[in-house]
Amino acid sequence: MLRTPTGGAGNGTATADDRPMSIGTVLVQLRDEFPEVTISKIRFLEAEGLVEPQRTPSGYRKFRRGDVERLAQVLRMQRDHYLPLKVIREHLEAVARGEQTALPSPDGERDLIDGSWTGGQGRATVARIGRTELLAAAEVTESDLDVWESYGLVVPAADGGYDAETVTIARLVADLGRFGLEPRHLRAMRAAADREAGLIEQVVAPLRRHRNPQTRAHAEATAKELAELSVRLHSALVQTALQVRLH
Repeated sequence: MLRTPTGGAGNGTATADDRPMSIGTVLVQLRDEFPEVTISKIRFLEAEGLVEPQRTPSGYRKFRRGDVERLAQVLRMQRDHYLPLKVIREHLEAVARGEQTALPSPDGERDLIDGSWTGGQGRATVARIGRTELLAAAEVTESDLDVWESYGLVVPAADGGYDAETVTIARLVADLGRFGLEPRHLRAMRAAADREAGLIEQVVAPLRRHRNPQTRAHAEATAKELAELSVRLHSALVQTALQVRLH
């Protein structure tokens, strides 16, 4: 859920919702629902025409409440429906024209979406997607995906499909590539992730072997919580290491 700044209302003055916001403030508001969003991501969505913040005479971005809501819509469509930005942009333009449009989902079904967007937080449309859907959702080429698979960054299932989370991985690999980080540079991250997953598996293995369905369900919840803590620790360690190197 987006954080809503508080402010006076009904007194004829501008409320906090009406005040322009910096890109840093927008990031803070979005991160409650989208913890992986970055300033670079917001700038990229602007460059792709998904949001058009105002600019001060000195060139600083100033976002309004409507801009933040639009960014949230875009991020939900990417997260919940794995849609390429072109499709999202066309849909939002149609909504702005007052049209009610059908938004395709990767499994071929169509979800009727209006301007109020009702996608639930964290809800995945499908558990498995095909190669074509992955390429479209991550907006990458066949050759990109082939290289990433050769380095073990993206791993298809036995049936040739991909877990929905692979879309996120592909997008992140592509984003890092724009900074000059090639797949060969990311192998260490993959190896570290495998080691962390192995450690978590050791913790929950006794619970997963239990016959009680509730205990096995608790194992899955514990694994998820441990994974989230691991990601937060990794992020904090990287930030600390950077501070040491940059100061």
